Amino acid sequence: MSLAAEAFMSQMAAAEPWPENATLYQPLKEDQILLSDCASSLAVQAYLRMCGLPVQVFCRANAEYMSPSGKIPFIHVGNQVVSELGPIVQFTKAKGHSLSDGLDDVQRAEMKAYMELVNNMLLTAELYIQWCDDSTATEISRPRYSSPYSWPLNKILAYQKQWEVRRKMNAIGWGGKTLEQVYEDVSQCCQALSQRLGTQSYFFNKQPTELDALVFGHLFTILTTRLTSTELAERVKSYSNLLSFCRRIEQTYFEDKSS
Repeated sequence: MSLAAEAFMSQMAAAEPWPENATLYQPLKEDQILLSDCASSLAVQAYLRMCGLPVQVFCRANAEYMSPSGKIPFIHVGNQVVSELGPIVQFTKAKGHSLSDGLDDVQRAEMKAYMELVNNMLLTAELYIQWCDDSTATEISRPRYSSPYSWPLNKILAYQKQWEVRRKMNAIGWGGKTLEQVYEDVSQCCQALSQRLGTQSYFFNKQPTELDALVFGHLFTILTTRLTSTELAERVKSYSNLLSFCRRIEQTYFEDKSS
């Protein structure tokens, strides 16, 4: 398909209304999904709920391999498949659904900077703890990641994933960090987020943006995921306004109001 044809198809897809049967795919919730993927998936779910866009969550053992980018989560909307929060935000914006249209240029630039901070610090810390901390990798990450598969494929895939993440950590300068240094990075990130949030309900104005969805996804998942140590969650718990922020979004967008 030519670039012009692809652009035309994208414009046609954007013009179509959001369907009732939109689906989001992630790894198996109970036995397989890891902290970082769970956080990224929850961030997308929060974003879509904030936009008022319905989506059904499907758990698949091979979700990572189904994704066009190899990243979790991804959504299937009509004949379009889009993965990761950033592209999904752009996709919904093309359909007329945006949480950040009310921001001015300075606020939008600041929002993007904080989103980069979350991805560069929290997401990277989650990956480091999952795969570079030996006890977490041995007791949690490798068993969960490989749980849908039989021997020897389960061992091969788990060690391959660990090698990929450790190679990435070395490439970005995190390979030589200690666990305590990673925890300190998380604390500094949370401190920056806490200071920006202050006493507000959301990071910008009185309505949530994609930054709120991203921060909620990561912080809530850190607070509710079992690891070999509680230190990561304890670092988040040091900031009472971030805890209130997580409770507020959970109650507003995830609790069943009909019960």
